[in-house]
Amino acid sequence: MSPTPLGQDERLPLYQRLRDEMLAKIAAGQWLPGEAIPTEAELTRQYGVAIGTVRKAVETLVAEGLLLRAQGRGTFVRRPNFDGSLFRFFRQVNASGQFQMPQSRILECRRDAADATVREALKLGEGEDCIYLQRLRLVEGRPLFHERIWLPASGFEALLEVAPEDFPQLLYPFYEQHCGQRIASAQETLSVSAADVQTAAVLEVAPASPIVVIERNARGYDRAPLEYRLSRAAAENFRYQVEIS
Repeated sequence: MSPTPLGQDERLPLYQRLRDEMLAKIAAGQWLPGEAIPTEAELTRQYGVAIGTVRKAVETLVAEGLLLRAQGRGTFVRRPNFDGSLFRFFRQVNASGQFQMPQSRILECRRDAADATVREALKLGEGEDCIYLQRLRLVEGRPLFHERIWLPASGFEALLEVAPEDFPQLLYPFYEQHCGQRIASAQETLSVSAADVQTAAVLEVAPASPIVVIERNARGYDRAPLEYRLSRAAAENFRYQVEIS
């Protein structure tokens, strides 16, 4: 069997062209998150390149956080876990000191026009719509986070068929299951602001109370922007802890 040809841009090093080919398979869902990729020997035969080229391509994707090596088991497409990211800073405990995971409630799901900020974050063209979600995260019935989420309509229109009460607790696995969209990485920026009247009412705090705002830009395996999210929480719940040694 003839080797699979790599990208034709010969200005790029061979390992980079192989890395791009492997990334394309991940982005297209041919190699799924959590699954093992072919062995180095199999990739060497498939693409007709040296083992050193394969190792460098794999190491590049590992360094980029897209692949994960498991000693004695192989190399896997990394499935990122964002579920605990907010709770590095917001840890709610009950009277016994046990951590309480907030529950989710979708308040709204609709198609919407994207404003300039959302268009820039999602790289949408003029006139392209988005899917807008509004969500509350609650502990013992009290709001902890208020989230506003924007997604490109072209990839997430299927969410409009889902009733708010039918959304699950975790959104990213649902994006993958219902829309075929896989989140691979995200960048978060944290800032402090004052609650406007609407946010104060939702979070059950006084207007102008200090709040923490977490802005998230999430991307797919091909680095295309898939989600823009603003999460707001009362600053009184915020805790920052770091160990310095």
